[in-house]
Amino acid sequence: MNRFLISLGFFLSIFATPSLAQNTAKIEGQFQAWLQNDLWPEAKRSGVSKRKFDAAFKGVTLNWKLPDLVPPGTKAKISRPQAQSEFKSPARYFSPNNMNSVVASGKKLASKHKRLLARIEKKYGVPGRILLAIWGRESAFGRASIPHNAFQVLATKAFMSTRKELFRKEVLAALVIIDKGYASPSQMKSSWAGAMGQPQFLPSSYLEYAVDFDGDGKRNIWGSTGDTLASIANYLNKYGWQKGRDWGFEASIPTSVSCALEGPDQMRRISDWSKAGVTRISGKAFPANEQKKDGAILMPAGRSGPAFIATPNFYVIKKYNNSDLYALFVGNVADRIQFSNKPFQAGWQKVSGIKRHEVKRMQEALIAKGYDVGGADGLAGFKTRRSIGDWQQKNGLKPTCFPNTGLVKRF
Repeated sequence: MNRFLISLGFFLSIFATPSLAQNTAKIEGQFQAWLQNDLWPEAKRSGVSKRKFDAAFKGVTLNWKLPDLVPPGTKAKISRPQAQSEFKSPARYFSPNNMNSVVASGKKLASKHKRLLARIEKKYGVPGRILLAIWGRESAFGRASIPHNAFQVLATKAFMSTRKELFRKEVLAALVIIDKGYASPSQMKSSWAGAMGQPQFLPSSYLEYAVDFDGDGKRNIWGSTGDTLASIANYLNKYGWQKGRDWGFEASIPTSVSCALEGPDQMRRISDWSKAGVTRISGKAFPANEQKKDGAILMPAGRSGPAFIATPNFYVIKKYNNSDLYALFVGNVADRIQFSNKPFQAGWQKVSGIKRHEVKRMQEALIAKGYDVGGADGLAGFKTRRSIGDWQQKNGLKPTCFPNTGLVKRF
């Protein structure tokens, strides 16, 4: 479920060419033909009735405002390369105003839905505070506007996006949802990326993970709090949530422990990290039930920001949205809802003067040297961070495990 947004003005600049404007009607015609001659036969093979198929696409036309579209007969164009954008500190993801608002609402809802959350945790093993944090992040606890027609979004992207096969699978799943009577076409409201309802599930995730917890016979992730929270819990449970374990702990990582040891594939017993000098930044000991279990170093800004010992549950949260910062947001909000209402104690240092294309160039250079950076995309994931740290160490530099202005000049 990854969510990246290109501003409408920027997007329109990509397609504001006379030739394309003249061909819009032609492309709309191609889209309608595609629906009937290409998508419908496959939907029929999936067991969808023609009546439900026609109901889903009644009045549906292409949505030209969506990002990442590649109309037939054109090539993908970007008027301003994304790689030229600024590379920013992770701090921007943790806006105090935003987090304080989510925490305040989460506390009220934790009290209001105390019994519901307890029943869900008993069945699925996922703490209520985690469910509330995800609910708050995804749809502002159901208050966020989710205005788009899912069939228009998914079909547009299946017809002419950079990831057509992905969205073809999802539009077919959406058709199965209405064919089986799980929802009506009018209920199928989604984000611009086709993610539906309060948990922001793609249709295939709805079919696999959505549950009817309120007992009304419907898996209503658009209007039922019980179904929404239980569906999130079922999702995390199916991805391996370990009952009784936390998501992680803010920690102090001494310089004697290399930041290049970061990553879920380098997990050790938390007691072993403790023996190496890793401590909780709060001054408390790691919980006794966690000591003999595995944890991983997590340093989202290298030595330039907070550090953590992350449990496998942290990486389960990442299955919901594959971002370290997303999972940290969820973890911190969850802790503040139930425990001490404090942000991360270590500060985030500012990043300035670096562009994403420079980070991408660093990644390409590291790949050429044999490093696995997780892909040259201009973003500093854990594989890029630890590769930087390892390279720094081998070249006589103090490992920071994060891009900086001086470092990018060496590549």
